[in-house]
Amino acid sequence: MSRGDDYTRVARLFSHTRRNFSNEGQCACAGSSMSKTLSAWLHITDKCNLRCDYCYLPHVHANMPVEIGYAAIQATVRSALIHHYPQIKLKYAGGEPLLNFSLITELHCYAQYLTKQHGLTLEGVVLSNATLLNSEMLAQLQALDLRLMISLDGLGIAHDQQRSYANGCGSVDKVIHGIELAMAHGLVPAISITVSGRNAAHLSEVVAWILKRDLPFSFNFYRENDLSSSFDDLKLEEDKIIAGMLAAYKVIEENLSKRSLLTSLVDRVNLAEPHLYSCNTGSAYLVFDHQGQISKCQMQMDKPVAVLPIKDPLALIRADQTGIQNLSVLEKEECCFCEWKDWCAGGCPLDAYRATGRYNVHSPNCVIYKALCPEVIRLEKLRTSQKLS
Repeated sequence: MSRGDDYTRVARLFSHTRRNFSNEGQCACAGSSMSKTLSAWLHITDKCNLRCDYCYLPHVHANMPVEIGYAAIQATVRSALIHHYPQIKLKYAGGEPLLNFSLITELHCYAQYLTKQHGLTLEGVVLSNATLLNSEMLAQLQALDLRLMISLDGLGIAHDQQRSYANGCGSVDKVIHGIELAMAHGLVPAISITVSGRNAAHLSEVVAWILKRDLPFSFNFYRENDLSSSFDDLKLEEDKIIAGMLAAYKVIEENLSKRSLLTSLVDRVNLAEPHLYSCNTGSAYLVFDHQGQISKCQMQMDKPVAVLPIKDPLALIRADQTGIQNLSVLEKEECCFCEWKDWCAGGCPLDAYRATGRYNVHSPNCVIYKALCPEVIRLEKLRTSQKLS
């Protein structure tokens, strides 16, 4: 079936939904994120062929029904219109979303139709481990203008020791094959590197591999959760993490990228522009699980705020006073007089809560942030100087 046929089919099946959407409502609430994009995580399956030690999901082996997917997209569009967001970003995730690939194509085709009808810009990304990628999938991703983010935590054992198959075998060879296959098809994936105590000493190796292929990438720190807390070697020991990150920065300095470094080299830190919140959780972010439950953050899907169908899930997310509270950095103790407060915004609120039982305190990774931020600025200065010379 051609893309045009898909649009025709979706228009016929869902033309009746147009009357359910309107531009009524108020602007984004004061004090919320100034993002122009409303992001929605679509957890289209809980199934996964890997068993990553830091994963926060129980893997109950269930797929999202297509009706739930349609309802999630409809609800996201309604909230975008009510709160005057001009752009929607959909993140297709799992589990491993490629295990339910037909639903990705079905839902994104519908999302394209619906956002076009309401004059909204649409962005889509598939968050994958890449082990199941094939040429047919890549062709469909390109046809639907879907981006691809792939997890790669290292080369060899540095990756395999935290991202193995259910039978204990390593996955790195399949991941690298998937990345190279995507590049061969002209689809440049972004690489997500989860930094933990296990792989910190080997970050420089994977960074060199990524830079050689001129791929965009980002570092994301391991976040302890109830399912991973027994793995003590994953924890972020400050000296070990700083040393590993600085070694990776040395490789970056020797192979400066054409891309800006300010938003990708220190976990949640964004050094490109000042901001009050570390992320859009609680203000411009929705998470739908495979059952249609709606949460503030993908790491708190066990604490849903609402369930589909619902007219405006974003309003309920913003009003909720339970679960994660994403406070302004100005409300966080110890942050007020810090020179980096406008760039890290106090770090991930879930990290702070797990460490202290409070949301109004800074990240337990504060020392790591302070050690790394000056180096990122130095690297960016070198990069821009090289670009101008």
